[in-house]
This record gives sequence, structure tokens and C-alpha cells, in this order.
Amino acid sequence: MSYDLAVWDGDRPLNNHQAGSTCDELYERYLESDDVVVPPAPGITAYVEALVARYPDDVDRSVVWASPPVIEEASGQIVYLVMRYGKAEEVSQYAASLARERGLTCFDPQGECLLP
Repeated sequence: MSYDLAVWDGDRPLNNHQAGSTCDELYERYLESDDVVVPPAPGITAYVEALVARYPDDVDRSVVWASPPVIEEASGQIVYLVMRYGKAEEVSQYAASLARERGLTCFDPQGECLLP
């Protein structure tokens, strides 16, 4: 079981509904398409690097990340974080705080809400 967060570079949506729509659009444009591979934007790359500095990629999938390496879940303006449920509360709080510090938007697709 996993817990997911979407973090993107762009204007913060005005409400949760708008954030959900933006998340869906970015996910579809950058992560669902196999036609064109788009490297992550510099701000997303720096964010992922800072995140894995605290919570390293775990290739045997036993600690934090359900789909390591995390950078492979990043494309263009978005990274989709997939974490193991047992670490979700701790990691999601840090991920949201780090996103805010870096001027990025953090969205919880399960709760359909912006963090914080």
C-alpha cells in the first residue's frame, strides 16, 4: 500500500478543486505520455535531490519509497511521490514543507487537497 503526493512548479491554485484539475493535467502531460520524455525542470530536480538527501532512494523498496528512484517519477514541471504507507505521515509532512520553502505546490491526491 502506498501514499502519493504530487509536487509541481507553477502558480499555486486558488482552491482544492483547481489543484486537482492542475494535478491531473500535469500528470497526463508529463507522466502518462510515453511519446515524449521531458526531463524534470531544474526546480523539480533540486527538490527531489533535497528530498532524497533526507530520505534516500531505497532500491529494495523496504523503507520509504514505493517506486525508487524518485527522480524517475519526475518530468517537466511535476514529480509524483509514491511512498510506503508506514512512512507517509512523516515523509509527507517534510515533503510539503520542503515544497513550500522552494515555492512549489504540494497536492494530496488521496485527500484531494493542497498541503499546507
